[in-house]
Amino acid sequence: MAQNRGEEDEFINKAPLQESRETEEERKRKEEEFGYGLYPERSGSGSRFKQGSIGESLFTFRHKCHIMLQVAMDTSPYAKLLLGAMKSSGCTVHKDRHFSCEDCDGTVSGGFDAATSQIVLCQNNIHQQAHMNRVVTHELIHAFDHCRARVDWFNSFRHLACSEIRAANLSGDCSFVNEISRFNFGLKEHHQACVRGRALRSILAVRKVSREEAELVVDEVFDSCFHDHAPFGRIPHNKKDAKFAYRDYENRDRYYANL
Repeated sequence: MAQNRGEEDEFINKAPLQESRETEEERKRKEEEFGYGLYPERSGSGSRFKQGSIGESLFTFRHKCHIMLQVAMDTSPYAKLLLGAMKSSGCTVHKDRHFSCEDCDGTVSGGFDAATSQIVLCQNNIHQQAHMNRVVTHELIHAFDHCRARVDWFNSFRHLACSEIRAANLSGDCSFVNEISRFNFGLKEHHQACVRGRALRSILAVRKVSREEAELVVDEVFDSCFHDHAPFGRIPHNKKDAKFAYRDYENRDRYYANL
């Protein structure tokens, strides 16, 4: 896909990349403190196969990952709404530039790399379209936050916690069906408990911080971030809710246009 390398190709709040070589010490610090060790191709370990090689095509999941990504972008109401909202905010997402299918640690399915404004999709851990749809949605919420707000991903636990709460709340991660599949049952405030727990796990996976510190930060920002439903305007608990939210988003200017 031809890419427009104009201003809107990059997310607007991304700081300019510094052209410098990382020292081994800096690379290890990134792996330990910011979770880059979970993504070997980002931390210098690399993939087993050269990109574009026959070996890659035959023996990895990269091709399947790209196909499932395209399906998610074309058919998921969650993803379509987020892509539209980012484009309206001046942060057009290009598949070839802003998504990367890579091999990852077995404990993660995806990630948002704020340093490059790229969403990482863990091709070795995503095998079903429904899973791909959730991961794409979850990471696009981080990308949306990166676009609309000056998120200090690397220095502010509060900013990170807020985006993780929003992603868990709005992506369908805590839908009733998904919770049943995990054998998690509950009625009273179960959704809030799920969101809190998944946000906490995400923070602990990518930051070198104690559980107590992470819980404190999540508690501090939970209420305000849980009730921030942008750009959905509601909590899309399931695909039907997401379709209604997407319909409302698409029709948001129609009333005023007809006045």
